[in-house]
Amino acid sequence: MIIPRAVRRIKEKYDHKSGPFAHLFESYNGDEVVSLDCETTSLDVKQGEIVSIGAVKIRGRKVLTSDRLDIKLKPPKSLTGDSIKIHKIRESDLAEGIDIQDALQQVLEFVGNRPILGYYVNYDIRMLDKFIRPLYGFGLPNKAVELSHVYHDIIKWKSVGGNVDLRFDTISKKLDIPMLERHTAIGDALTVALMYVRLKYGDPPEAHY
Repeated sequence: MIIPRAVRRIKEKYDHKSGPFAHLFESYNGDEVVSLDCETTSLDVKQGEIVSIGAVKIRGRKVLTSDRLDIKLKPPKSLTGDSIKIHKIRESDLAEGIDIQDALQQVLEFVGNRPILGYYVNYDIRMLDKFIRPLYGFGLPNKAVELSHVYHDIIKWKSVGGNVDLRFDTISKKLDIPMLERHTAIGDALTVALMYVRLKYGDPPEAHY
């Protein structure tokens, strides 16, 4: 039986209310968001493994570039030519990678109970949950903020009767944000963070299709 995510979160919050991770389930009342990205060996969560994780904190209008994670993991067996073509991460690039357990511990400490921002962020959260849940007994309870939804909601009134192009490259161009180290976890996390700040605090982009 598949348990709905909301029901599972309530159960996990109850199960961990007195444990070392109880703070993760508390409501967040600050002004920070964490932009997060994972590079993986497959877009299929069941088949994929994580090769790198990037994250950076945003506080109000500021992207805190010095407050970030740039983690490389030990090369998984599923690291093949097909995935390398996308993220350009070779086995030799992961020679000093760390164990998944150590990486997840760093992620949990860095993110805390802050909202998690990303492009197709639910995929990244599901990938992390795949490894977090067997180790800790819960999945990430954080609020998810999807960049493409923020973008769409802001510009949809400018494209009456038209489709909004939500591709990553298109959003970057519309917002005049350079893509930093595309298809690296930290590069995509930084780019998404800059896009988010531009959308939230800059002038809305013009819609030309």
